[in-house]
Amino acid sequence: MTATAPLSRRLQVMVVDDEALARARLRTLLGDCYNPGAEVVAEAANAGQALELLRGRRVDVVFLDIHMPGADGLALAHTLKTLPQPPVVVFVTAHAEHALQAFDLEAADYLTKPVRLERLQAALQKAERLAHIPSGLGGVFASEEVLVIQERHRTERVPLQQVLYFKAELKYITVRTVARSYILDGSLNDLEAKYAEHYLRIHRNAIVARWAIRALEKHYDAEEGEGWAVRLQGIEELLSVSRRQLATVRGLIAQ
Repeated sequence: MTATAPLSRRLQVMVVDDEALARARLRTLLGDCYNPGAEVVAEAANAGQALELLRGRRVDVVFLDIHMPGADGLALAHTLKTLPQPPVVVFVTAHAEHALQAFDLEAADYLTKPVRLERLQAALQKAERLAHIPSGLGGVFASEEVLVIQERHRTERVPLQQVLYFKAELKYITVRTVARSYILDGSLNDLEAKYAEHYLRIHRNAIVARWAIRALEKHYDAEEGEGWAVRLQGIEELLSVSRRQLATVRGLIAQ
């Protein structure tokens, strides 16, 4: 009797490629993936079609060709980063020379055609960790909890699942999403206690979304000198990690 590998949550995937045969091949390969599995919920032949489809649905991952008529895949990836809930991007292309540009756009992976199943599975595993609604996230984000932020003469409702980090400044807290920053009155300790399941203390002045941590890097800080910092999904800014929290952050990334 053959044992079957347990299936994790299926990632919701869009495939963008101007070649129908390439889309069909990738769709077939994705159907053979597990841990995580993937479901192709949308396909597009160009950037315009992709953006139109994304107006009516949210996907976890976009598999994106680079050379397409009209706006190319690099331009589309840049546009995707501006969405309120940007999908993770994996480039799939016959041209290896764009890899550096792809990673500058914070792509999860860069696959060259013809795509091998084992490389595709590895890309899905990276994407699962970076996706904005990771498996096992559960109750808080699923209920669309929001932060109510007062800004001058307006009130803004910010979905908690969009918040990358909370950072204590002098007399307020900076709330950072991919799109912009907000200012919030309150206590960082209170926020940490309330959202401990989804946010991790990395420094005395910052808590970050666990799902958003992409990498741990050596970093020089003007105030603290040589140390470590985390890179988060969707933004260029690095956030310092205190020595006390370094082992915890390393453990999370290693999961």
